[in-house]
Amino acid sequence: MLPKRPHGVVMLLMLMVFDVSGAFVGITIGNEMSNLPSATDIVAILKEKKIQHVRLIDSNHQMLTALANTGIEVMVGVPNDQLLCVGQSRSTAADWINKNVAAYVPATNITYIAVGDEVLTNIPNAALVLVPALQFLQSALLAANLNTQVKISSPHSMDMISKAFPPSIATFNSTWNTVMSQYLRFPKDTGSSFMLNAQPYYGYVGGQGVFPLEYALFRSLNPNSQISDPNTNLFYTNMFDAIIDATYNSIQAMNFTEIPVLVTASGWPWRGGPNEKAATVDNALAYNTNLIRHVLNNSGTPSQPMNQSSTYIFELFNEDLRSGPESEKSWGIMFPNTTTVYSLSFEDVATTIPESPALRGMFCVANSSAPHSALKHSLDWACGPGSANCSAIQPGQPCYESDNIVAVASYAFNDYYHRTQASGGTCSFNGTAMMTSTDPSHDPCIFAGSNGGTASGPVSPDSFASKSQSCWLTHLAAALLLILVM
Repeated sequence: MLPKRPHGVVMLLMLMVFDVSGAFVGITIGNEMSNLPSATDIVAILKEKKIQHVRLIDSNHQMLTALANTGIEVMVGVPNDQLLCVGQSRSTAADWINKNVAAYVPATNITYIAVGDEVLTNIPNAALVLVPALQFLQSALLAANLNTQVKISSPHSMDMISKAFPPSIATFNSTWNTVMSQYLRFPKDTGSSFMLNAQPYYGYVGGQGVFPLEYALFRSLNPNSQISDPNTNLFYTNMFDAIIDATYNSIQAMNFTEIPVLVTASGWPWRGGPNEKAATVDNALAYNTNLIRHVLNNSGTPSQPMNQSSTYIFELFNEDLRSGPESEKSWGIMFPNTTTVYSLSFEDVATTIPESPALRGMFCVANSSAPHSALKHSLDWACGPGSANCSAIQPGQPCYESDNIVAVASYAFNDYYHRTQASGGTCSFNGTAMMTSTDPSHDPCIFAGSNGGTASGPVSPDSFASKSQSCWLTHLAAALLLILVM
């Protein structure tokens, strides 16, 4: 008789298989507009842009039908105006699941339900029905045998966090302690996520100059002007990561762990009123382009390096019927007539270093007269917060020189410069680097910008790590399988 399979090993193997896929970037489709394009046209746009994840603010049946057999993963929403009924009646919740989820799967790949939107800060009088709504819908999913395919949660506003910086001391507003404790228990028990609308635009505008615009837009900051958490000494190169870490710390302050953060809305308005100077096309394009690059490189955050948060960009179309200032109507990357506000690629733009003709033959290298301690500090920054691709200078790789810090720092500095120069990166490194037209490449170590080829090693800053991790996971999975069949 075969021994009983070790349950813990099986679960570990399953978690590894699911974890390999990495983070994704999707997009939100709102409904507060005068002329929403047809569902067929919207799905055609999603296919053209190779968008594989979409968040619907509601459960538009025409969209759910049009999304059938596309493979696109869909998040549907229970609007705030339906929350009260769903949260007060099990039968109403079951009816909602039957009409808006069960009727469309498996043809339509519904994977998440967002229950309400920023309920605690937008409609606080509905706080008492939020958790019951989650529980009633979960029971209905269980009855329909859909609980493993479809997860449930509720998006929260950044306003739920009393003080987001420094992230290490962030906590949720104590007003909601009872509700948040009940809410956090739900994703913990069901394997769901904490949904967060993370909008650095509001953090930047609300900060009134406390943080530089570059920090909000993922643009590079010089090593000597980095923003750090004084309690952890972790450096933050962008506001998005700080918001995510503040959320994780707020969750931990409630004595919960291992609840992943899923960003249900993040973006930047491209137009604003006279007093909304940060809302420009250039800033919107920079933010969303850099956000996509950042999420898809799976680099995580300073305090959660293994947990990059999948993100839905807000949003596909401008919503001209939204209330509030001009910027509130201008978050879309397209107009409702399907013309483009600005071009945005949803593919992994982090997999290549954009080669600018102006940078060909130019190199950012270490200053050989700089103290080695200063070079080490700058090298650590380049390969850490700077997100340079330092895989080629690891032991056994083509640019590794154990006794030559100038050489290895030069490779890292140059990779960082070529990767970020278009978005504001400089060849400064606090005085430890300089520009040169002398090609430092030497076979087989090729520097970015060389006329002899592209940079050595994987170009994506995370590709070496992800390939190594994938290989390691493959071997470990094989070993575990052997244990299971023995």
